[in-house]
Amino acid sequence: MRLGNLNLAAHECRSLGEVLARIGDKWSVLIIVMLADGGMRFSELRREIGTISQKMLTATLRGLERDGYLTRTVTPTIPPRVDYALTELGRDVLVPVHALATWAAERRPVIEAAREAYDRKAAMP
Repeated sequence: MRLGNLNLAAHECRSLGEVLARIGDKWSVLIIVMLADGGMRFSELRREIGTISQKMLTATLRGLERDGYLTRTVTPTIPPRVDYALTELGRDVLVPVHALATWAAERRPVIEAAREAYDRKAAMP
């Protein structure tokens, strides 16, 4: 299969899709950006995000740790302290994530206008 300049076998396309699904997930991107300035505790991440459930935050953090984007450090206190920090790979992915976030922020008004135009057109009988 051909993807731009890349010639990929079918198994490589599936694998690439899995990588892109992880870094394309809205919670993953948000967590990676939040950890850009340094490590954070689980409770800090949950409080700062606000709209994520504990179950979803846990699952997203586990996925990011499994894929090598962050580390999880447990300090045996009462209650246990759990800190998350970006790995070298996590810091590396900040470059395209930041570029995409910048692009989205700059294009947001155009996208919102396109949505409104589409919705008006769709609402016409």
